[in-house]
Amino acid sequence: MANSFGELFRITTWGESHGGGVGVVIDGCPPQVPLTEADVQPDLDRRRPGQSSIVTPRQETDQAQILSGTFEGKTLGTPISIWVKNEDARPEAYSEMALKFRPSHADYTYQAKYGIRNWQGGGRASARETIGRVAAGAVARKILREQFGVQVMAYVSQVQQIKAQIDMATITAEQIEQNIVRCPDPNAARAMIELIESMRAKGDSVGGIVVGLARGVPPGWGEPVFDRLEADLGKAMLSLPASKGFEIGSGFGSIFMTGTEHNDAFRMENGKVRTLSNRSGGIQGGISNGETIYFRVAFKPVATVMHEQETVDVEYKNTTLKGRGRHDPCVLPRAVPVVEAMTALVLVDHALRHRAQCGRG
Repeated sequence: MANSFGELFRITTWGESHGGGVGVVIDGCPPQVPLTEADVQPDLDRRRPGQSSIVTPRQETDQAQILSGTFEGKTLGTPISIWVKNEDARPEAYSEMALKFRPSHADYTYQAKYGIRNWQGGGRASARETIGRVAAGAVARKILREQFGVQVMAYVSQVQQIKAQIDMATITAEQIEQNIVRCPDPNAARAMIELIESMRAKGDSVGGIVVGLARGVPPGWGEPVFDRLEADLGKAMLSLPASKGFEIGSGFGSIFMTGTEHNDAFRMENGKVRTLSNRSGGIQGGISNGETIYFRVAFKPVATVMHEQETVDVEYKNTTLKGRGRHDPCVLPRAVPVVEAMTALVLVDHALRHRAQCGRG
């Protein structure tokens, strides 16, 4: 069903926010890839709660345990199962939500679809589900880096109206990680952190934009028509909790240009086909052209706010509800590793599909 993603490199995530744990099963990973928990843990540490003053204070170590699919430190080619235990669940903080639907959450829609829902932290609809994505993404990123020379990164480019000034061509992972908001522009980062902290103090939340990019993707990855590379990236990003928009390359800004202005002219450079600009975002006709792939993902303000709001209860009567529990005032800092993970999962799947069909990487 809809808990799985990918074709050849296929993942299935499982678990609820306040259950025994969450995890992922990876099917289709090539054999003999060196893999231990140490390859997965750094990305989980970047996603975990409680890591700074601008994220949820929930304390989870998020320690990964590989249960299957490896032997003597290498993948077997069989399904890989990765589990992370829930250690700091507090379902009692959500007791009122058992009787009332939280505004802009999935409470009502899950009830409408299934006739039952896990109201403890949102259950399956919680962003804690993304742990499985990040764990699988770490495996995908390792394959991309070591077998194909592809580098995947993401960073916060905007929080509400605060915009960063960033050169995508030179940005490094170290620059992204130099502050808790994961924005490589130090001046903008300071303003972003101040804004997010003020939102937390007011019991409110704020949204913004994460930029994702992939360097070193060779020409030829992707499929025409329905499985276009940008279409799969769009599906991946819009499947993330709190995501509300996706654009690649020039995106919606392209409407202000003429065709002559927008076209990426070709030229030969050191024996390779290159483009003089990259408004296509590294993809043309659904297939990578060898330039850097880049896109933007818009994330809404977190739905849980500490203010009284109108809602409906489970007996479909009007009532009010005030947010409780531990929540992020802004998802962006922790969304960065999740965007990277989904990017890596899309790219490694298409890399393997290209290799299978065309006989080369």
